Amino acid sequence: MNVAAELADELIAADALLFAVPLYNFGVSQHFKTWVDTVITDPRFDPTIAPVLAGRPAVLVSVQGGNYAAGTPREGWDHATGWMRRILADVWKLELEVVETAFTLVGENPALDEFTDLAATLRSEAEQLARKHGQALGAAHV
Repeated sequence: MNVAAELADELIAADALLFAVPLYNFGVSQHFKTWVDTVITDPRFDPTIAPVLAGRPAVLVSVQGGNYAAGTPREGWDHATGWMRRILADVWKLELEVVETAFTLVGENPALDEFTDLAATLRSEAEQLARKHGQALGAAHV
């Protein structure tokens, strides 16, 4: 069996999916991109047929060292999350929820020290949202 078929089999067998993907240098992690590029070579993921994963619940968790939200100096610099949404929700038709955690480099990068309180708040909010989505996935598939 080839790698694409093995990865596709794993996805198809799953009741729910959890993707944890960091933002690297403003773009899609090469590991996640390579994984997607491999999966879509399996004939069951051919975009001209009905998506085999349609309606399957999924959560995408993304961590970002900085903050790329609306109103920030680097608004729009996250070139990964939108692409991942396109693949997971629009192409594969997963019932996707997204949890983003910003400012994960606060405490590591002294240039971000002024954002310590905001980073703590954002982390707490992301953890609550992740917990909510995790509980929903668990409750739906017991």
